[in-house]
Amino acid sequence: MIKLIASDMDGTLLDNSMQISDENTAAIREAQARGIEFIVATGRNRPEALPALKAAGITCAMVTLNGAHVFDEEGNSLFTVPIEYQKASAILDLLEERQIYYEVFTDQGLYSESREERIELFAEHIAEMMPHLTRKMAIAMTAAQLEQLPIHYVSDIRTAIQDKGLQVLKLICFHKEGPAVLGPVAADIDGYGDLVVTSSGTNNIEINHKNAQKGIAVAHIAKDRGIDLKDVMTIGDNLNDVSMIQLAGVSFAMGNAHLELKEYAKYLTDSYLESGVGKAIRRAIAEDL
Repeated sequence: MIKLIASDMDGTLLDNSMQISDENTAAIREAQARGIEFIVATGRNRPEALPALKAAGITCAMVTLNGAHVFDEEGNSLFTVPIEYQKASAILDLLEERQIYYEVFTDQGLYSESREERIELFAEHIAEMMPHLTRKMAIAMTAAQLEQLPIHYVSDIRTAIQDKGLQVLKLICFHKEGPAVLGPVAADIDGYGDLVVTSSGTNNIEINHKNAQKGIAVAHIAKDRGIDLKDVMTIGDNLNDVSMIQLAGVSFAMGNAHLELKEYAKYLTDSYLESGVGKAIRRAIAEDL
């Protein structure tokens, strides 16, 4: 019997307006009414994840930054899994050498050195997830979202991190040429040790400490609740969801999911445009998966 559901957000829980559909919301409420806990497990940080949840009236524990920062239902920080600063600095050296745009997520917020590059590259990321959007629409959506997010724009991220004594929780980098450029970089970073490289889209890679993975964080929450992993359900669409898809007794890949993720998942649901999360939850309840 399902006792805990963990869902990814982008390309999974969120629709093409970056909101949670009525069907998904209703299914989550039905699960909660049955005593099943619902949580999100996302690559976003908490400020980025909160608006859509608040709009749907959903309050839940959150696995953020791929598992590097976990919060309880009230928003209290439970634990972090940082990347050691010297290692993070070496990665930034590599990214700068290859002229790759990057952002640094810390325990005190998100840092970027260029608002313009962020808008351009995130617009491409959104356009990839929502092919019905024109480039102009994707840029407008990205710019509008940025106005609502607390992002620290600085001239030198390293100085900001050192001066404020911040923990580096996740690095994300983007390049227009995608795997052609980012693939070799990911391979190099794999050699640094104690790190894991995942992706939430073809034009980016995400870098965390090897112990900062969605699967590890979801397992930690389940253990804390006294829930066996066979009673955990996970839902995702991309490579940064693999760890939690592999561990759960019941796992769903979205219809729009990466082919590799579909191979790991036990079940398949509809796409994010068709409220696949809500359908998966209702199927799991109806069939007692």
